[in-house]
Amino acid sequence: MPELPELTSNACIVASESLAAPYPRPDSPPLLTPGAAEHTLNVWLVPRFSMLTLFCLLEPLRVANRFGRPLFAWRLLSSDGEAVVASNGVRIDVDGALSSLVDEPSSGCQNGAQTRLMVVSSYGPEVSVGSQARGVIRHLAAHGAWLGGLDTAPFILARAGVLAGHQVALHWESVPAFREEFPQLEVSQADYEWQGERLTGSGGSASIDMMLAWIESLYGPSLADAVGRQLVHQRGHVAAPANMRVQDDSLPRSVVKALAVMEANLSQLLTIPDICYLIGQSQRQLTRLFMYHLEETPKQRYLGMRLDHARRVLADSRSSVSQVALGVGFTHLAHFSRAYRQRFGEPPSMTARRGLASP
Repeated sequence: MPELPELTSNACIVASESLAAPYPRPDSPPLLTPGAAEHTLNVWLVPRFSMLTLFCLLEPLRVANRFGRPLFAWRLLSSDGEAVVASNGVRIDVDGALSSLVDEPSSGCQNGAQTRLMVVSSYGPEVSVGSQARGVIRHLAAHGAWLGGLDTAPFILARAGVLAGHQVALHWESVPAFREEFPQLEVSQADYEWQGERLTGSGGSASIDMMLAWIESLYGPSLADAVGRQLVHQRGHVAAPANMRVQDDSLPRSVVKALAVMEANLSQLLTIPDICYLIGQSQRQLTRLFMYHLEETPKQRYLGMRLDHARRVLADSRSSVSQVALGVGFTHLAHFSRAYRQRFGEPPSMTARRGLASP
C-alpha cells in the first residue's frame, strides 16, 4: 500500500500528543493483549486447520486497530496448550489451552465481557476433538458465550449440541456429510450465518466478510468499509445481521477515512482537528467535502453518529441514560439530553423505557 503523503502546510496541525501518526496508524502492534483491547476473540486451532481461514479471520481485526485506538485482541488456543500444525505443515504456537476458558472467573465472560470463541478446523475435525473439548464448548454455551465455527468446525459445534435452532454454514465440500449426520439442522447456502450468539461459515476468504460484519455491528459501516479497502477486499453477498448498510463508493477517500475514524472513536471523543490530522486532510477541505457529499459538516455528522449509537444502546440494553451518555463521549448529561431530544424528538429516558418494556 503506498505511503500517505506528508501533511501539507494547510493541513490541520492541532492534534493531541496521543495522535502520533497519520491515518491509518502504521505503528500499531500486531497483537494486543486482551486487557488492552475493547474486544477479545479466542481462536481454537484444531490440528490440520486452514491457515488461510486463520489469516482471513485475524487480518480485519488487526487493520481495524489502526483506525485510532485498540479495538480488538485475539488469543490462539489449542486442545492441550501445545503448538498446532496447520494443513500446510506450518507449526503455530498458541497462548493457552481451550480449557483455560472454563477457568475464567465467570466462564461466559472475560473481564466482564462476553466470552467469544471461534473454532478453526479443516481436514478430519473429529480426529483430535474428544469429549473433554466438547464439554468445554457446552459449558461456555450454558454460560452465554458467543461461539463460532469455520470451514469444518460446524461439525464440532453440532456434535457438542450447541447449534440447535440455528442455520449452519460450512465449507461446501462438507455439506452432504453434515446433512447426513445432522438432518435436524438446517444448512444455509450463504458463505456465513450469524444468528444470535452463533456464527458459522465456510472459511477461507469468506472469513473476511464475517469479521467485517462483526466490525460493522460494533462500530458501523464506515469503519468496516475502510478496513475492507485496506485489505483490497470487495465484500460479498452474505447473510449478515440486519440493519447494515454499505458505504457509498462515490465518496472521496478522505471522507471515507474520516467517517471510519469517527466510528472507531464514538466513546473516546476526538476533535475535528484531531481527525484531520489522522487522515492527512485540512479542516477547510474536509468540511467542504462533507458539505458537498453529505450536506452537513464533519462536526454535525460525528455528533449524529454518536447520538445514533446511543439510541441503539438505549433501545437494546439496560444501561442507564448517564452510562450511555458517557459511552458516546458526553460529559454533561444535560447536553446529551438536549442534543438527543433535538435529533429524535424525545428524551433519552423515553427510549430507555421502551427498551426495558420490549420482550
